[in-house]
Amino acid sequence: SGIGRNWPWASGGSSILAEFGTLHLEFVHLSHLSGNPVFAEKVMNIRKVLSRLDKPEGLYPNYLNPSSGQWGQHHVSIGGLGDSFYEYLLKAWLMSDKIDEEGKKMYYDAVQAIETHLIRKSSGGLTYIAEWKGGLLEHKMGHLTCFAGGMFALGADGAPNDKTGHHIELGAEIARTCHESYDRTSMKLGPEAFRFDGGVEAIATRQNEKYYILRPEVIETYMYMWRLTHDPKYRQWGWEAVEALEKHCRVDGGYSGIRDVYNNHESHDDVQQSFFLSETLKYLYLLFSEDDLLPFEHWVFNTEAHPLPVLQKDDGNREESQK
Repeated sequence: SGIGRNWPWASGGSSILAEFGTLHLEFVHLSHLSGNPVFAEKVMNIRKVLSRLDKPEGLYPNYLNPSSGQWGQHHVSIGGLGDSFYEYLLKAWLMSDKIDEEGKKMYYDAVQAIETHLIRKSSGGLTYIAEWKGGLLEHKMGHLTCFAGGMFALGADGAPNDKTGHHIELGAEIARTCHESYDRTSMKLGPEAFRFDGGVEAIATRQNEKYYILRPEVIETYMYMWRLTHDPKYRQWGWEAVEALEKHCRVDGGYSGIRDVYNNHESHDDVQQSFFLSETLKYLYLLFSEDDLLPFEHWVFNTEAHPLPVLQKDDGNREESQK
């Protein structure tokens, strides 16, 4: 019919931050390729709308009502529903060859708010990113959120106030926490979400959070941390994941997700997700490759790990698309 509709479960039919906020790289690149600025103009208009809105504690809620232009319920997550919006603020700046100052400012302002209101350290010394619901913290971290370790490290070079080392360290701490979520399971594969309450740390306590569906985010962070620090532990941790995938997920015809990573008796879900090929295996390949394969100074990976070229400063079409 051509009629657009939002998900009925999404806070009264609201638009989702990680959906409308994860078009920027592709649309700007499309304007670059086609010479038609309309695509870049669409995503820049999204920026303008978000810039005008008041943000609770500097945070971006996951839901925005497209009719009223106001936030839906105040649920903030750096994992599902929110994740790639933040990633694309940083990567828009990087893909622009670091001339997109608006994207840069929005990213570092958001990181500051995330550090202040969402990032916490457990009694056991693990740094994690909680979720924010109506002003209250839920001390849960999703597997999806584990991408943020790589994001913080990737953005370290442009961090304000000499915070480069701090952002690298923050990325390293998130990587360690996510590795612990893998290491504390029977299969050495991470659960869909893990908690820091009720006396547990980095462990899934609910049955509907104990599954693993071949997700890439932890491997993604290992890859970025390896490229940016060359600390050998990231390759070691990546190889642990390879061995666990081969042992528990390899089946006739491919790889399958696991229903419960804490149960020694394998129960496969019989699904090989598309992102296993486009992301999980690609990031593993890059983790064990030389840095000159898709080097960061020339390439930016979109949220599904597809490489897009950095658009050089002397490219007139690119500069026009950023206006």
